[in-house]
Amino acid sequence: MPVFNWVALKPSQINGTVFTELNDEKVLQELDMRDFEEQFKTKAQGPGLDISALKVKAMQKAPSKVTLMESNRAKNLAITLRKGGRSIQDICTAIETYDQQALSLDFLELLLRFLPTEYERTLIGKFEREQQPPEELSDEDQFMIRFSKIPRLAERMNVMIFLGNFNDTAQLLMPQLNAIIAASMSLKSSSKLRNILEIVLAFGNYMNSSKRGAAYGFRLQSLDALLEMKSTDRKQTLLHYLVRVIMEKYPELTGFHTELHFLDKAGTVSLDGVLQDVRSLQQGMELTRKEFMRQDDSPVLKEFLKVNSEVMEKLQADSKTAKEAYESAVEYFGENPKTSPPTTFFPMFMRFIRAYKKAEQDIELWKKQEAVAKEPESAPPGSENRPELPAQKAKRQQMDVIAELKKKQMVKEPLIYEGKDGAIEDIISDLRNNPYRRADTGRGSAKKRAAGQSLQVTPDISL
Repeated sequence: MPVFNWVALKPSQINGTVFTELNDEKVLQELDMRDFEEQFKTKAQGPGLDISALKVKAMQKAPSKVTLMESNRAKNLAITLRKGGRSIQDICTAIETYDQQALSLDFLELLLRFLPTEYERTLIGKFEREQQPPEELSDEDQFMIRFSKIPRLAERMNVMIFLGNFNDTAQLLMPQLNAIIAASMSLKSSSKLRNILEIVLAFGNYMNSSKRGAAYGFRLQSLDALLEMKSTDRKQTLLHYLVRVIMEKYPELTGFHTELHFLDKAGTVSLDGVLQDVRSLQQGMELTRKEFMRQDDSPVLKEFLKVNSEVMEKLQADSKTAKEAYESAVEYFGENPKTSPPTTFFPMFMRFIRAYKKAEQDIELWKKQEAVAKEPESAPPGSENRPELPAQKAKRQQMDVIAELKKKQMVKEPLIYEGKDGAIEDIISDLRNNPYRRADTGRGSAKKRAAGQSLQVTPDISL
């Protein structure tokens, strides 16, 4: 018969599969295969095949090795060991001596999945009591026996993974903690921001006093509503009007955002996640100290603890400071730290700053357009060229102004002012040395007056 080019399973691969339930010999006994042979035979017809004899022969060739691991787990371990590219003895010796140069961090994290189970340890013990030859075991089972002999195997591997991850994790966490500290302290200590919020509160109370009565404060999300409230002619928003008031009556508040630092970085930080990572590092450090105390002859652990203990202490101190500074800032602005994470809290200020800058640009554009419209409409005397019509000249000058402003807007100003390397530490130190002291004496009487009568404001501003 011709050859059917299929990929056959080995006898050792059919255990637990559907093929153990099939009886192809029964089918062959029930069918008359002579017609099949006649239809598909090759030119050189040989004697009929005895399939049952072939199966017996194949089973005799199958290796009769003892297995201590479940087949899929053994296959995955074999793949992992090939990635390691080292012998069984080299791998286990590296773990016993905490040799991070010999084993990569990725390989250790993969190998951690293959810590011997209680069932596997039981099978290993039985195999050794029966004094069976190790040659009967697969390479994976032989590795598992040697692997299981390492004292405190789980603790050693976790310590090695901790040592390999510590520096990268610490360098990732420190800037995030510093950003939270700097952003929180700068918000709370900014007198210009406080004055701007005071102006917003005054205008809000003026608008609402006749219907809702005077308010003592507002939620930060209310700042977004400044863009939604428009004037009667729909040409400007309430924020435009407030910015114009500030520019004309309170010019010292212009550029208030220069007092605020690292808002964008702080707005991307998951503070709960960072604090949990710091706690995890502390747990790893404690595990490392315990391992070192159990065997103080390990130069690797001794050097690590000597170099990184102070780093861990600083991380813990900074995490405590970040948590306290953030909660204090959130509560200072009337928000709830439990429901206002940094990813929600800081972006509210960032949106307000962007909208404020945009309003300033709009007002500057409108002023230039007004100035262009007021220029003399006649052409200069003595001009040899045909003079432009007044409408054409005004239109051209207006387009020039718009083009100039668009060019300026394309150069985006940074939302925060970071400075050179190390600036964040300088900012935090300066904020700590010059803390904000509240000066709200007489505030209560002002609130009572606001609640008793409507605020009468007639701003002398030409729009």
